[in-house]
Amino acid sequence: MNNKNKNFVLLSIGSNLGAREQVVLCAVSHLEESKILTELQVSQWYETEPVGNLDQPWFLNIAVSGFTELTPYALIKMCKSIEYLADRQIRKKWRERELDIDIILYSNQVIDLPAIKIPHPRMHERRFVLKPLNDIAPDVVHPIFQKNINQLLNDCPDQSEVKLYEGGMKE
Repeated sequence: MNNKNKNFVLLSIGSNLGAREQVVLCAVSHLEESKILTELQVSQWYETEPVGNLDQPWFLNIAVSGFTELTPYALIKMCKSIEYLADRQIRKKWRERELDIDIILYSNQVIDLPAIKIPHPRMHERRFVLKPLNDIAPDVVHPIFQKNINQLLNDCPDQSEVKLYEGGMKE
């Protein structure tokens, strides 16, 4: 496949409510089947301790890489629509999520606007984001810090628990 006109994207996908495995699998399927992303790669699955508010269930997290022809704005709109299809409810920051899809990197672009921030502004502080990303894109370089994902993971100050998920429905 010719990726000349496509942009490389890294996404973080997580859920800590309801049928977590099914919700995450449906999100990945939707990204692939609707051609939002092509040449999809999916990390190992991780069960992760919540960050910010510990009084909630643990998350199931993965990272996904692929190529898109969508602009960053169109991609975030599509991610939000997938969250909506999973019945995501509006809650306070750092609370439970039926589904959360974050754009972590979009090629080498840096966007800092109220509606969209790329690279994700806290990715380097979150082990639950970096550990799955390291499975599929360890050598991808952060466009601001000029460190690759593996270096960011090694330097990450977050000590929250991120463990391989031993559950059922993985592909």
